[in-house]
Amino acid sequence: MTETLDFLRRRRSHPPRTLRGPAPSRSELAELLTIAARVPDHGKLVPWRFVVLERATLDRLAPVLGDYVAACGGDEAAVAKARDAFGSPVIVAVVSSPQAGHKVPEWEQFLSAGAVCLSLLNAALASGWGASWLSGRASDADFAQAHLGLGPNERVAGFIHIGTRGGSDIPDRPRPDVAAITSFLP
Repeated sequence: MTETLDFLRRRRSHPPRTLRGPAPSRSELAELLTIAARVPDHGKLVPWRFVVLERATLDRLAPVLGDYVAACGGDEAAVAKARDAFGSPVIVAVVSSPQAGHKVPEWEQFLSAGAVCLSLLNAALASGWGASWLSGRASDADFAQAHLGLGPNERVAGFIHIGTRGGSDIPDRPRPDVAAITSFLP
């Protein structure tokens, strides 16, 4: 069993509430983003980009997201959850930026952005950081365009929360029964 396969067998996300500072430095983050960019990308389109949200930006946006959720009709619990969504030391928004009209279908370009999310998550975890991949109301097109600088044809594929792992052991979640969801065609 190789070290890489052992990591993949045991990998698990760390909920954002368990993440603490410090966050990766900008140079450490640049290395993680470089690793994350090594994904399938048919046509070499690079149909995604990164928006890094550091602590000062997260502190500024947390109440704005809460207000947005309230304006959309969210109850007090939803507003509180939205305000807490930006509590991680650093969050990287992976933005899907598909090129319309290309021979590579837009859905396949979106899948490439999803692959970037998983690669960034795994790179952070393999480097010893705590990390998690989430979405939430901040990925709504209206909010993302107004506050994260997304264009009209872009969308958030995921928010990768990264920070120092908290001290508590996180129980593993139930995993799928692979045999039950696998079929072999004759």
